[in-house]
Amino acid sequence: MTSLKRINYPQLPTPGGPYVHAVCHGNTLYISGLTAFATEAQGQTTQQQTQAILEQLATITADEGTNLKALIKITVFLTDIGDLPALRPVLFDYFDGALPACSLVAVSALFSPLVSVEIEAVVAL
Repeated sequence: MTSLKRINYPQLPTPGGPYVHAVCHGNTLYISGLTAFATEAQGQTTQQQTQAILEQLATITADEGTNLKALIKITVFLTDIGDLPALRPVLFDYFDGALPACSLVAVSALFSPLVSVEIEAVVAL
């Protein structure tokens, strides 16, 4: 059996539940859903929250010796589908042409009314 490495990144807000920031299995990193909670973007626009989340993803990938171009797939959870037009340019900017596979899920709420977007990711290491 391939070993699992469970990882918390001290540069990110501490997980508030029974989970870690990411789990590494082989050469694949599975990143838990990230939000802007406990960041300066908490309670701000979806666009600002998305930027904060992508910065967290950039921090994680840099810590693992890679970058956002190694993203395989993201799943975006959005509380207001009307925010999608504001979200897309931020994603295009951060992905810089290396577009991952993506799923978008409209949800009625996230764990806090101060967050409107959550993104989970899978990264090739």
